[in-house]
Amino acid sequence: MEISVKNNIFHTQDLCFAQTCDALESSAEMEIYMKVVIAIDSFKGSMTSMEAGNAAKKGILAAKPDAEVCLSPLADGGEGTVDALIEGLGAEKIPVTVTGPLGEKVSCYYGYLKKDQIAVMEMASAAGITLVTKKDPLRASTYGVGEMIADALQRGSRKFIIGIGGSATNDGGIGMLKALGFEFFDEDGNDVGEGAAALAKIAEIRTEKKNPLLSGAKFQIACDVKNPLCGRQGATYIFGPQKGVTEEQKEQVDEAMRHYADVTKESLDCDFADCEGAGAAGGLGYAFLSYLAGELIPGVELILQATGLEEKMKNADVVVTGEGRLDAQTVMGKAPAGVAALAKKYNAKVIAFAGSVAPEAKVCNRAGIDAFFPIVRGVATLEEAMKKENAMENIAATAEQVFRLL
Repeated sequence: MEISVKNNIFHTQDLCFAQTCDALESSAEMEIYMKVVIAIDSFKGSMTSMEAGNAAKKGILAAKPDAEVCLSPLADGGEGTVDALIEGLGAEKIPVTVTGPLGEKVSCYYGYLKKDQIAVMEMASAAGITLVTKKDPLRASTYGVGEMIADALQRGSRKFIIGIGGSATNDGGIGMLKALGFEFFDEDGNDVGEGAAALAKIAEIRTEKKNPLLSGAKFQIACDVKNPLCGRQGATYIFGPQKGVTEEQKEQVDEAMRHYADVTKESLDCDFADCEGAGAAGGLGYAFLSYLAGELIPGVELILQATGLEEKMKNADVVVTGEGRLDAQTVMGKAPAGVAALAKKYNAKVIAFAGSVAPEAKVCNRAGIDAFFPIVRGVATLEEAMKKENAMENIAATAEQVFRLL
């Protein structure tokens, strides 16, 4: 069979060859790229979330210059969450001076996204256990947390993302509530005071003077504990000892907490004492649930929502995550496991980088991390490995070599 084209004669196989060449030329002109999403937790003491992410991005682009690389901050709702979101989302850093857990003045800060009217806070910055040199749970108060919230309300915040880990308090959150205008009186009509010692005195609760700016405010609380407010698995028995509650004090303080819950139930017609997370931060979880219509959300899930990571993951080919150390705990609700689970929803490959990798880290493979890599490239002291400049260089170099294979 022969075909005539413009007076030239071609055999069929010649035509096929010509068509193949045209197809190759056309495909060469097409834009071919890889979409990569990076969400790496901080390497504590070494790199912030965004520093680690930017270093990985540098390495990826060295291997794949045409790749589309999307960087997102990552945290688990605990220490470092505010810094990660301030840096990653471009939030304004708002310094405030508040009342510390034992009445002293404390300088702290929170993040504020003016456009979205969102405040991001850590209760530990105002009432954390690291702020006290001598533990005193009967006096320790969350008043400063309420002052921080009040400042953000005045600034225009209507949505709050608050991590409540690391507290020095066991006051059921009444300190925070008092700073927001709620009133707690004893039988003689006097203010009950502060700390766990005040809980047994509560006879009347008044809400008339609560901060009017609370109307319409939404509180999302990063909470990874499931303990109820009272009882053997509650705030006092489980977390009280690390805040200074003695064995002899446990029963009395727990009974006082139950009394507080009973009066709250009667006054506000709500009952959250047995809810999962009510016992978090010495009962602060209960205060958010009962008085501020708060929502307790696992830390990683809350941060992934706040950063909009799921939307960024759509059509991603590869997702990069990681943290300072990968081990069996990584799959127990920590940030990289949350990223991996979300990535698998969109069938993306997941790669993790870590400063060190424990032998049992292979469980991470079953949790959605397809492959993980330690970034230390030679014999080094811990101090050398954790030095920011070295760590960033190491993660960039490791990322480049991994992505040369993809």
